Amino acid sequence: MDDYQVSTTPPKRSIWLRVLLMLVLALAFHLCGTVLLFVALIQFVLSLLNGAPNARLQRVGFSLGRYLQQLVNFLSFASEELPFPFSDWPSAG
Repeated sequence: MDDYQVSTTPPKRSIWLRVLLMLVLALAFHLCGTVLLFVALIQFVLSLLNGAPNARLQRVGFSLGRYLQQLVNFLSFASEELPFPFSDWPSAG
């Protein structure tokens, strides 16, 4: 008989690799916070000028928020799924 067993759980990664990934993704979190600040300021100015928020910037903000959620989930060990750039960018829909 076969001694080969199929595992449905993903293989555990080294804790040191996770530390390295956490450092890289913490930098991405900081960068996204800065981008979000600029998106919010631009959206505020456009809302003042046009009387309504910009739909494209709303989608950018929503997708950025979902990405930040994925980052927080990975950094807090709530998820083992790696966010962008190791997976697809979250959709805005």
